[in-house]
Amino acid sequence: MRLTQQTNYAVRALMYCAANPERPSKVADIAASFDMSETHLFKIMKVLVDANLIKTIRGRNGGVMLARPPETITVGEVVRAAEESFLLAECFDSGRTDCPLITSCGFNGILHEALEAFMDVLDTKTIGDLSEDRPSLRHLLKIDEKFPVAAAS
Repeated sequence: MRLTQQTNYAVRALMYCAANPERPSKVADIAASFDMSETHLFKIMKVLVDANLIKTIRGRNGGVMLARPPETITVGEVVRAAEESFLLAECFDSGRTDCPLITSCGFNGILHEALEAFMDVLDTKTIGDLSEDRPSLRHLLKIDEKFPVAAAS
């Protein structure tokens, strides 16, 4: 199974927000960090907002933040929200009836079982798991260059 670019970007955007929980993240900063189109990222943000994975904060200091703690957002939930289709083969499409084996095909059942197992694994991991090394993520995404951490007195 191959996930779409939209899912890849959705996971990355959520990891960025998880690495920067103290303040709203700007879509422009997220897009620049991953060298992706802001226009495309805005479309993905709508999907993530609709799925209650991120929230938007309006205003001059606004942006996007995780809608819930990263430990409660499973990778499976993100994939289900971001993917438009899980058709692993043509016969997954209920409208297709051109295969004479459609009513008794073992292949279709195996693919359904495999997809379920794939999603079960993704449901065991969270955005928190993917972003647990926050200092490294902040460094790699150059978050601290945009928002230096105040020195302890």
